[in-house]
Amino acid sequence: MRVAIVAEYYPRASDPVLGVWAHRQALAAREAGADVRVLVLQRPLPPLAAVKRGDVRAARAALSQPRRAQLDGIDVQYVRYLSPPRPWSYATWGAWAAPALRRALRTLHADFPFDLVHAHYAVPAGDAVRRAHAAAPLVVSVHGGDVLATAQRSTLARRTVERTFAHARLVLANSAGTERRCRALGAHAPTVVHLGTDLPPAPVARRRPADAPPTLVTVGHLVARKRHADVIEALALLAPRHPALRYEIVGDGPERGALERLAGAREVRDRVDFAGQLPPAQARAHAAAADLFVLPSVDEAFGVAYVEAMAAGVPAIGCAGEDGPREIAAAGPGLLAVPPRDPRALADALERLLSDDDARAALGRHARTTVERSFTWERCGRATVAAYEQALAARLPLANPG
Repeated sequence: MRVAIVAEYYPRASDPVLGVWAHRQALAAREAGADVRVLVLQRPLPPLAAVKRGDVRAARAALSQPRRAQLDGIDVQYVRYLSPPRPWSYATWGAWAAPALRRALRTLHADFPFDLVHAHYAVPAGDAVRRAHAAAPLVVSVHGGDVLATAQRSTLARRTVERTFAHARLVLANSAGTERRCRALGAHAPTVVHLGTDLPPAPVARRRPADAPPTLVTVGHLVARKRHADVIEALALLAPRHPALRYEIVGDGPERGALERLAGAREVRDRVDFAGQLPPAQARAHAAAADLFVLPSVDEAFGVAYVEAMAAGVPAIGCAGEDGPREIAAAGPGLLAVPPRDPRALADALERLLSDDDARAALGRHARTTVERSFTWERCGRATVAAYEQALAARLPLANPG
């Protein structure tokens, strides 16, 4: 089975973390028997926010991306296209990318006659494939943004998502909540395929050395919806009872300055470590070394970061009512849910776990078992290839691109 993967978010020379989950799923599918090649939609332009702040490095990074690369043995081609800035035109990016993608798909097919195309996100990748008239069925993976953000922005954006779903032979959702949202936008019988994580060697009994401070860690892009601010607020509430408690933030993004100022205002700046963006293996190692993984984000369709920490035996905390944390918690113990945007409730949950080493250790062991049973990359690869086979077996006529 030959598969052409099309993605907007995929690792780049200047950002090896971007869309790394899409690359890991491609590797998992390859291990499960698929032969894959990747086409990455790349705008050789910096984000508008970077332009406004005069970020020369971002501009150079956008222009310096090589046209081709090989990542872990997978051939990756970066397909350049131009489009207007994101804030007011994102729903149309598929149309802007389609001509260049059409040429790239035809060239790829001549040397690698793919059986289907797997697009990550309906917009812009799936829409671009639809408009490019790819000579193969389309499978679209929905990771949350299409249904939680893009389709809500405008009538045009919603229509674009709906048309892409209608064109797709199969829609893959990263959680049951995402699946329900896809159905509401016209996807026919979407299928849940969970992303996964590596399962490290079983950790020895997790007992913090007497001289080691208790540590909370969050791994995630520094944007408002990830709610790092709530953890800083909870840290300030816990400080009198846990004078050694520290909080490590792995990741970078536009909220960093505001978070640093908040930590200073709450008089916990010396307890908060901003580690910045780290390579995936290092980010996982930081999470594995923590006492608790804390990510009280909203609009969380799944959350690979939770299962990465849990795989190392670290209990995780997410938000109640969010699709991802709810689904992970339903698979087994290891993730606790707290009310969203409620630092006091978060502090109370942290207090209970930090004050009971035995309960925390037991929850960590259960967390690892939950991941081993439900959220490994091996399991994801098998499910992905099974979905490909399902799409090919459907033998439906390709939808009119419209």
